[in-house]
Amino acid sequence: MKKQLIAGNWKMNGSAPANEALVSALAAGVAGASCLVAVCVPAPYLAQVQRLAAGTGIELGAQDVSQHEAGAFTGEVSAAMLRDFGTRYCLVGHSERRQYHGETDAVVAIKAQRALAAGITPIVCVGETLAEREAGRTEEVVKRQLAAVIHTNGHCISEIVVAYEPVWAIGTGKTASPQEAQQVHAVLRAQLRAATAHADRMLILYGGSMNAANAAQLLSQPDIDGGLVGGASLKPVDFLSIIAAAH
Repeated sequence: MKKQLIAGNWKMNGSAPANEALVSALAAGVAGASCLVAVCVPAPYLAQVQRLAAGTGIELGAQDVSQHEAGAFTGEVSAAMLRDFGTRYCLVGHSERRQYHGETDAVVAIKAQRALAAGITPIVCVGETLAEREAGRTEEVVKRQLAAVIHTNGHCISEIVVAYEPVWAIGTGKTASPQEAQQVHAVLRAQLRAATAHADRMLILYGGSMNAANAAQLLSQPDIDGGLVGGASLKPVDFLSIIAAAH
């Protein structure tokens, strides 16, 4: 049976002292966890968290990667640089990147390709806005977003992780019901099955305001293989509660 993955997304939060306290608290609680655990941290803290998480079972994740390999791209961070810090996962195409930084499906697909080429597992985020959901376009939107990544990455697609994050449920306290989330996860699984024979071993995470109260129900759905956790990942008790609900 494949292990579920609980990945924390710290977003633009953290400080050296706060990170130390958080990782220390998590390390004390993840011993014996039956799922995979990762924290996706701001780039300046990769070195610190690499050191703090060493030997704890907590994997290191980044929040973004450049679509370029190297060169005159001031402020960008390449996949090779992330690899130097032992980065295991990298978020790609988070809705905030798509919304605030204008990332297109094509750019997201290339970023996933860069991560894969560096031996880093991209966590490819897909999801619809409230307007798109209300217009009945959820399936169309998420399939379009994932199709771009499949098209660019071909046979390597089985090496990615997918995260379904309904944009209307991120940081709002609203959550898709377990049934609503499962319905979209099933659509994504079917799309992956059409692209690779390994679709059933691939992880599809839910990323819309998963918290300690709703984690167990969401994680019990047949096609939900873990969670991409935002605000709750900054609170050790809450994050550890979600980890305890996973298998």
